[in-house]
Amino acid sequence: MEAYCVKCKTKREITEAEAVFTASGTPATKGKCPVCGTTLFRMGATEAHAHLPRPEKVSRATNGKARNGGGVKRAGRLVIVESPAKAKTVGRFLGRGYTVKASVGHVRDLLRSALSVDVDNDFAPKYRVPNEKKAVVKELAELGRRAEQVYLATDPDREGEAIAWHLVESADFDRERVKRVVFHEITEHAIGEAFAHPRSAGTFTRFLRDYVRERQEVTLREGLRRMTLIPAQILEESVPQMTRKGRVQVGADADLVAFDLATVSDRGTYTQPNQTATGMRYVIVNGTPVIRDGALVRDAQPGRPIRRPVTAR
Repeated sequence: MEAYCVKCKTKREITEAEAVFTASGTPATKGKCPVCGTTLFRMGATEAHAHLPRPEKVSRATNGKARNGGGVKRAGRLVIVESPAKAKTVGRFLGRGYTVKASVGHVRDLLRSALSVDVDNDFAPKYRVPNEKKAVVKELAELGRRAEQVYLATDPDREGEAIAWHLVESADFDRERVKRVVFHEITEHAIGEAFAHPRSAGTFTRFLRDYVRERQEVTLREGLRRMTLIPAQILEESVPQMTRKGRVQVGADADLVAFDLATVSDRGTYTQPNQTATGMRYVIVNGTPVIRDGALVRDAQPGRPIRRPVTAR
């Protein structure tokens, strides 16, 4: 078995190979470079892992240093935007109880001095926090550790989505306290609506209640199409796997949702934005119930990343 040696800058056979599991329960092989002695690490299961007990997954919320600060009392809400100017404006609209900080753009990048992808593991990227952003990430991590909720309010585009994800990863936020909010204009009304309905709670149910049931501007069939098929079609060209999403056909990946249109609704408010929706009886993703009998299954993690396949040239 080979792995890339960052010191030799080439692949080397792993010596003293040892089958291990990462803190998150992912199988890997650890060893040394036979030339320079550098520690080599390669992700993936091997036959040696079959005889080892798989450890329970340790959430990032409890891995390493305790995020509760050893009993530090949490208070207030942390909001992260991209620019300092926007931070001042948004902070003025939100008022007391909210701390608004700027990431000042991206907070992670690939290493420029070495190969930053694992060529033997689907070209998985290896990110690092640049030196000029370490102070920013450290401050945000400390503020997030002490906040009751963390709101990622980066821009509503692909770059903003990437920044939000890198913030969670680099600052090691407790995912149970992280919410994503988006707004398309910096006005008091738009920001209030965004924080009343963070994307992780009530997005689809609000659309069904507002546009399908109450306004009747969209039929139920068209509403479901806009929430399932259309997003998949937008991504098909760049991610071919999406041709199996958002439609009912042979070979499709079917996620099942059972809801009552007469009662389906979001319950988020400006002061209590994280309340779960009503009217959703069952949501089954990848065969795993996420909502069962109307109750959220909080430890369910059924999703898997979808990546564009890499073709050799």
